[in-house]
Amino acid sequence: MTIRYIARRLVTAFLVILIVMAFLAILDRLIPGDPVTYIFGPRASPALVRQVRREMGLDVSVPVQIYQYIDNALHGNLGVDFVTNRSVASLIAMNLPYTVVLAFSGLGLAVLFGIPLGVIAAARPGGVVDRVIGVISVSVITTPSFVLGLLLILVFAVHLHLLPVIGAGNPGQPVDDVKHLILPAAALAISWIGYFARLVRSNMLEVLTTNYVRTARAFGVPRWKIFYKHALKNAAAPVVAVLGVALGSTLGGAIFIEVIFNRPGLGTLAYDAIASRNYPVVQGTALTIAVLVIVANLLADFTYRLLDSRIQLGQTAAA
Repeated sequence: MTIRYIARRLVTAFLVILIVMAFLAILDRLIPGDPVTYIFGPRASPALVRQVRREMGLDVSVPVQIYQYIDNALHGNLGVDFVTNRSVASLIAMNLPYTVVLAFSGLGLAVLFGIPLGVIAAARPGGVVDRVIGVISVSVITTPSFVLGLLLILVFAVHLHLLPVIGAGNPGQPVDDVKHLILPAAALAISWIGYFARLVRSNMLEVLTTNYVRTARAFGVPRWKIFYKHALKNAAAPVVAVLGVALGSTLGGAIFIEVIFNRPGLGTLAYDAIASRNYPVVQGTALTIAVLVIVANLLADFTYRLLDSRIQLGQTAAA
């Protein structure tokens, strides 16, 4: 990769973040209703309402509010929580680790189980194992994570009483934390396990039909070496490219999963903020997730190009 390419991608990512900021600011202010009236109720005096609106920066025009929000956000100021009067940045910093751990745990489980299942299916294409994995993979891919979460709660918590489902565990007790993490992470991972299994299988079968693999077979290279050293390595590159999208999906799915399992995190924080029309918190959480997704896609893009030397830098069609 060239410095010019990296710089161009970083500039593009920064512009996307600016667009996301503007979109969030506009969207929140187009929603009907007044947050000040929601907080104090309809019986609040007009003088109090005007004072609070001025303190919240709501007494200026919408374009000015959007400009002020973007300028403050670029300087690390995401506003103040309307309800608790705490800074949004501190609330995000307190809840972000829970969401990151949940999202990466789900993604890790997806990679840990999805890739081996894809390899097993590709080893005997058309066999019984391949067909079983294919049917299960297609079934779980089309199932939303929150539905899987409810099914996991029903099976492992309600009927089998094996795992807890409420909260994130007791502080200072890693074993309890892991127990509370298993079901939410599995709910996020299951659909991506099926997707990675299908992706690895199809890519490995495609690589095994290429000319250089046929040449290796003609020269007597062992089948296991061709299968794992050549086919699996080349089939892993598309998986890396999808990891950025998968991380974005798990972060988005974590919002619903955290609410279902009553876990702390950005999802629960955003859910409570939406219910109270606390749009500084909504903006902050949405912006944080957007930045994480953009960074994840950047890293996946750079890693993909390092793994696959066939990609020609600077060609838009290959990007």
